[in-house]
Amino acid sequence: MSMKFAELAKYLEKLEGTASRLEMTRILAELFKKTSADEARIVAYMTQGQLGPAYEAPNFAMADKMILKVLGETAEAKFKKLGDMGLVAEELGRGKNSNLVVKEIYDALWRIAKVEGTGSQEKKQELVRELLSRLDGVSAKYVVKMILGKLRTGFSDMTVLDALSWMVAGDKKLRPEIENMYNVRADLGEIAEEIVKHKKPRELEPEIGTPVLMARAERAKDAAEIWERNGKCAVEYKLDGLRIQAHIRKNKISLFSRGLENVTAMFPDVVEGLAKQIKKDCIMEGEVIALGKDGRFLPFQETTQRKRKYNISVMVGKIPLTIYLFDVLVVDKANWANKAYEERRKKLEEAVKPGSTVRLMPMRKVEKVAEIEGYFKKAIDDGCEGIIAKKLDGEYAAGARNFNWIKYKKSYDKSTLADTIDAVVMGYDVGQGKRAGFGIGDFLIGVYQSEADKYLTAAKIGTGLTDEEWRELLRKLKPQASSLKPQEYEVDKRMECDFWVKPKYVVEIKADEITKSPMHTSGLALRFPRFVGWREKKPEDATGVAELKRLYTLQMKGGDK
Repeated sequence: MSMKFAELAKYLEKLEGTASRLEMTRILAELFKKTSADEARIVAYMTQGQLGPAYEAPNFAMADKMILKVLGETAEAKFKKLGDMGLVAEELGRGKNSNLVVKEIYDALWRIAKVEGTGSQEKKQELVRELLSRLDGVSAKYVVKMILGKLRTGFSDMTVLDALSWMVAGDKKLRPEIENMYNVRADLGEIAEEIVKHKKPRELEPEIGTPVLMARAERAKDAAEIWERNGKCAVEYKLDGLRIQAHIRKNKISLFSRGLENVTAMFPDVVEGLAKQIKKDCIMEGEVIALGKDGRFLPFQETTQRKRKYNISVMVGKIPLTIYLFDVLVVDKANWANKAYEERRKKLEEAVKPGSTVRLMPMRKVEKVAEIEGYFKKAIDDGCEGIIAKKLDGEYAAGARNFNWIKYKKSYDKSTLADTIDAVVMGYDVGQGKRAGFGIGDFLIGVYQSEADKYLTAAKIGTGLTDEEWRELLRKLKPQASSLKPQEYEVDKRMECDFWVKPKYVVEIKADEITKSPMHTSGLALRFPRFVGWREKKPEDATGVAELKRLYTLQMKGGDK
């Protein structure tokens, strides 16, 4: 029997009212036990307020004012009193019964989201009005929250993976195997469907069109550490650009960022170059970067100007991009991710035709420490951040950070850390004095603890940003702002914020050093932290607690001298 949407809505209500991560996991496990495999896919999306994975979920493009028109004359007064459009819809829908099943609601929401063109707002409102007229109060509340993008159940993809393990085994022991499936195919709905259908994890292979979580590199303090760990290896340039995963098919090319955002429309010149220079169906990875007229790599700030949704054609002419490919994961339906680096590099070289837009990442095989140091100096002279050293027999470790890949970046001056931190923005405080005009005076950042699926604090930053950077920060954060702290945040009372934001934005932070701290829940704090820029990463891919501790250890050993 198909699940009624009213039952799913009751589960969403339970989840919203739960602060315990373990209890959330149990509630979700109980929910998935009641779904069919097809329903599990839909439920995985809808419990996060989406109609698909983030990289292809539609935007409803509806605001509070449009929903007020749908709900009728009495809605505005109720909204002023309740402050939540979902609660208004719930109150107006009380007393009704609904027999609509989950799939019917899902299909109806897709129809609403797909309406566009002349008269689209009126058509959307008509469809929403018709749908809400058939729903009970609780169901109406959550449909409205989904449409407005305000469903806050307070858990991440990782909690869903825990729940799928709990559903099958009664605990989290299957999480690593299920996470391996998700790393290879980052579609939470597909993974939920697989587990509900087969009642156990199974091995999946990369599939063109579904992003693979990108492999990550460990850090090294110098060339000697690279040699000690990897011996003879390959070293590649580490560019300061935008990492892109390209999914190439004869009739379609899709580009995904590290944060699993579909950025295809932003880089038409890269898409055109890939179509001309690669004639095989494949998944490849590379770094997109702007080049100067002299052919040198331009700073990240130049490249990132191209990451925009408007005036794209104008910017293509002003700042053309080049993609430097460094890995291949799939070729003509064959999985290459589990093959050795040397084999993958050879396949990559065979697949890319010569041209200007698509190039191979500069690489050299090295057989002694001096060669690593020499190539590092060459990379720095050529305008790179440093180098990535790769084991010749190493596989591509989707979603993982290990010593198959080791990054070695140029040091800053002696008073600073030899690397930056990628941190998640957790919340912010309103400003004082001049900052009162900005509406923001400082912001709290944290690092991810994967074992507990929590974010732990590491610094509050109130200096080092230009006026425009403060304004941009507020523009991004304000639409997400809430007085309620997300359940996945662990924050000492001394670090509480005026406003909280859900884990979404990742920033690059530079600091003088890392110190031990009783005020920060990571146990470590960044001394004199400064904002460097925005990072294209999923929050879970930001610097982790273990990685922060490793940086602290490297610092203590003199790795930053």
